[in-house]
Amino acid sequence: MEKTIQILIFIHAFLGGIALVSGLVSILAKKGNKLHQKSGLIFYYSMMFCGISAMLISVLPNHENTFLFAIGIFSLYFVVSGKRALNFKQKNFSLKIDKWISTTMLVTAILMISLPILLTKTINIVLTVFAILGIIFSVRDLILYQNPERLQKGWLKMHLGKMIGGYISASTAFIVVNQFFSGIIGWFIPGIIGSFIITYWIRKVDKNKALKQKTT
Repeated sequence: MEKTIQILIFIHAFLGGIALVSGLVSILAKKGNKLHQKSGLIFYYSMMFCGISAMLISVLPNHENTFLFAIGIFSLYFVVSGKRALNFKQKNFSLKIDKWISTTMLVTAILMISLPILLTKTINIVLTVFAILGIIFSVRDLILYQNPERLQKGWLKMHLGKMIGGYISASTAFIVVNQFFSGIIGWFIPGIIGSFIITYWIRKVDKNKALKQKTT
């Protein structure tokens, strides 16, 4: 069993490396072109299996880790909902799966805060910060799902924000595992830098829309 677990850990790390490289290429590539689309797909699938493998490892004997399991759900939420945001540019789309994904994230986030308090009588700072982000994004999703017209207009911003959020998760894992920073600093630096990148792209999307409206 232990050998199998070690193989899973190796696969998890390998997929994480692919996600880091392909995600960076996708972020830097011109949005919408073939390089962006192909690298984005590689990033999506590598992050998918990376997250699933993390959750699987976290429930195996002698490797039980509820923290890792929760972070796996957190990462999967961003990449899966970010990929599904592409569906919203179509005229007709179903939100059943999307509502289920966001609700799962919301419930998980609440447990990320409450379980450490109930079980250890302490607050896990890292889990709490990630949980708050999960609550903010998932609640925002569920509100947007009540307005399909607005959702259709904002699909690109949702896609970019969520996929970059997924890349932040991959970067955070890489930094923490390799201990580039001491303490809990490494858990938050990628998120701080990533928030500026997300803001940049969101503003760029809004600027391009404004220019198109002026020319039409």
